[in-house]
Amino acid sequence: MSAVQLIDESAVLWSAPQSERADRPLLVLLHGYGSHEGDLFGLAPHLPLDPVIAAVRAPLRAGPGYSWYPLENVSHEERAAGADAAARGLLQWLDGTSATSVGLLGFSQGGAMSIQLLRHAPERFAFAVSLAGFVVPGQAPADDRLAQLAPPVFWGRGTHDEVIPSSFVEATQRWLPHHSTLTTRIYEGLGHSVSEPELADVLAFLRARYA
Repeated sequence: MSAVQLIDESAVLWSAPQSERADRPLLVLLHGYGSHEGDLFGLAPHLPLDPVIAAVRAPLRAGPGYSWYPLENVSHEERAAGADAAARGLLQWLDGTSATSVGLLGFSQGGAMSIQLLRHAPERFAFAVSLAGFVVPGQAPADDRLAQLAPPVFWGRGTHDEVIPSSFVEATQRWLPHHSTLTTRIYEGLGHSVSEPELADVLAFLRARYA
């Protein structure tokens, strides 16, 4: 049986009470390594009003926060297995929601997870936004289906991001155009963070998805 990292449903932050979530699209926010569900939830007031927003906490403890899979002192194979386990847990959590459609928005490791979810179940997602994210090395179960479906993906990164290895960035540059309908934005001078110009581009991308 494949490993699953379960999501703590009590830790999910929602932009609307359960009584107001029916028949609305869902936008899932996935935080970065060592962070928590409250991090990206601060963007909620600036995002489109159409979707219900859910900020999910990663399943593993990491420093002051949480992570989706181990990063330190592990092989590429162990990272891939951890990302797969987290993706299965997120899909299982999504089974319990009533969303009419699901979009993904993640930062850093959460951005990697937004792509990893597409690589497990591309039919279940309308789009993905990966900010300072990357493609997890290795194969995933639905890579071939993803290439056929080519859902919309926004990938934004800064020229001065010293956190994500250049080899990961280069591999993502090669991989994403063959597995998505890709919108890429590169921000001069931006480090491992999100800038106002990038947020404006993300909002434009999201509004087009919800138009």
